[in-house]
Amino acid sequence: METVFHTEDVVKTYQTGGTEVRALDGVDLDLFAGELTVLLGPSGSGKSTLLNILGGLDHATSGKVLFRDTDLTTLSDRELTRYRRDHVGFVFQFYNLVPSLTARENVQMVTDIAPDPMSAAEALERVGLSHRIDHFPAELSGGEQQRVAIARAIAKRPEVLLCDEPTGALDSHTGVQVLEAIREINETLGTTAIVITHNAAIQAMAHRVIRFQDGNISSVETNATRIAPSEIEW
Repeated sequence: METVFHTEDVVKTYQTGGTEVRALDGVDLDLFAGELTVLLGPSGSGKSTLLNILGGLDHATSGKVLFRDTDLTTLSDRELTRYRRDHVGFVFQFYNLVPSLTARENVQMVTDIAPDPMSAAEALERVGLSHRIDHFPAELSGGEQQRVAIARAIAKRPEVLLCDEPTGALDSHTGVQVLEAIREINETLGTTAIVITHNAAIQAMAHRVIRFQDGNISSVETNATRIAPSEIEW
């Protein structure tokens, strides 16, 4: 399988007062093209810190982080901005939509700067929101707002979709709709998808499950039989 991300002995430390906090403690990891991977672990286990480093939003304190043949740890802030723009789509727990813009206009914020975007209409159709394209965020449910955020993330045709607790603010019914959209993007576009969650039930839809504990990987499991999000027991 083609490796998209490769990390070697990645460490991330923070200074809190006079105390050093080790958020990542020597992480070695490979993530593969076209894979849907779930990073599972409790709050504070380091999974979000790793996701931010993979996405170019944060720097590792030490170690190596490769995106294909590019070492992200050597890039300048300007180069990391270009990397995020051209290769990575982000979906966060909170939707970060602009309230004064319609669903179409929120997606167009990305398509206007991407080198080879799909249209906003196509992106919204892929997440099942063609009928809500001219609605404002206040007119949409939480699940619909999160699907707009996914449409915005995929509209630039990213190689990687990084999702940090995408169902964390949703009930089980709307959470299933969001997970279905992520799975659909992974399967139809071949987008490598990495989903962070503390909800163990979500692991059933992944190709692989990587468990985090105390800043490092505690186990890696491959799912021989994946199930659809609608079959997940929340």
